[in-house]
Amino acid sequence: MRLLPWLFLVSAISAAQTSSTTSTGTAPADAWRQFRGSPRLTGVAGSALPAALKLLWTYDTGDVIDSSAAIADGVVYIGAGSGDLIALDLASGKVRWKYTTGNIIGESSPTVGADAVYIGDLGGILHAVRLSDGTGLWTSRAGSEIKSSPILVNDAVISGSYDGYLYALDARTGRQRWKVETRGPVHATPALQDGLVYIAGCDQVFRAIRVADGKQAYEIASGAYTGASPILAGDRAYFGTFANEFLAINLKSRKVLWRYSDPDRQFPFYSSAALAGARVIVGGRDKLVHAIDSTTGKAAWTFATRARVDSSPVVAGDRVFVGSSDGRLYVLDVASGRKLWEFDAGSPITSSPAIASGRLVISAQDGRVYVFG
Repeated sequence: MRLLPWLFLVSAISAAQTSSTTSTGTAPADAWRQFRGSPRLTGVAGSALPAALKLLWTYDTGDVIDSSAAIADGVVYIGAGSGDLIALDLASGKVRWKYTTGNIIGESSPTVGADAVYIGDLGGILHAVRLSDGTGLWTSRAGSEIKSSPILVNDAVISGSYDGYLYALDARTGRQRWKVETRGPVHATPALQDGLVYIAGCDQVFRAIRVADGKQAYEIASGAYTGASPILAGDRAYFGTFANEFLAINLKSRKVLWRYSDPDRQFPFYSSAALAGARVIVGGRDKLVHAIDSTTGKAAWTFATRARVDSSPVVAGDRVFVGSSDGRLYVLDVASGRKLWEFDAGSPITSSPAIASGRLVISAQDGRVYVFG
């Protein structure tokens, strides 16, 4: 009987979270609860940042970080290669707790519900951890490593695995509700809209799956291996592929609208895109940040970094924030791509920014977490 209040809160608040973020695709101003900020994975922050960013604090996890941070209720949640899920106070950087998974945490990023935070590890285990004290609540084992970031849909946790399945688990107990088999590893994070989850697959297929029962609604051939997560904007989805293309798909006609590629530099798109009005902005392994007109699929601008860009951009107001493997965090003007500011972390940045409550959180490969405001 002690569990009942907690179970009720998880269901109620998770449902509220889903409805509040899916309607606009913009993350709440005071939270960044999951990878890309909202279930549509648009990478759009509702929080404003100061015109001039200042480094407020850093924290050294002691190991590589590929995972991107989540922020909720004044706490930063970050997964480290050491296998630790760490909760840090957003204001001070003080450690609130650490939870040890027992395996390396790769690119799977935490998602935060009412009383639990969820994350996958490279041992193939999805963990549910109590927010208040870092106590493990339950684990669920897949058949292979988990690099996909989990998402919360009402009272279900949905995540993919390299065993080729997309799983839906009960958020309260970890009990499996359904699983969907694909024809390759499920690397990308699923996007959510109107009762469907969408995944861009390593099997060259873009799938729409019903949340209610795990049945596939439809599929569209993308023509290439895909590591990036899709973003959803109304009746369109956008994602890049390892065939050096970035695609727009019409969800109503279920056809590819356009394919963008750089005529001079043929490199994969591993970064997940961000939505900036009538443009989508994405990093490329060609060392460029690309802004693409969402209607025509033509280049609006590009910005050159010194190394590949696997970090996924975040848009806040009229600025783009993105890391690069050259070790720098860049701030760009949305309209022109002009560089407004950069910070040299001294180590490659493959994780993506998280923005909430007037703070930006990003991590570098040397294991250091940076918080700006």
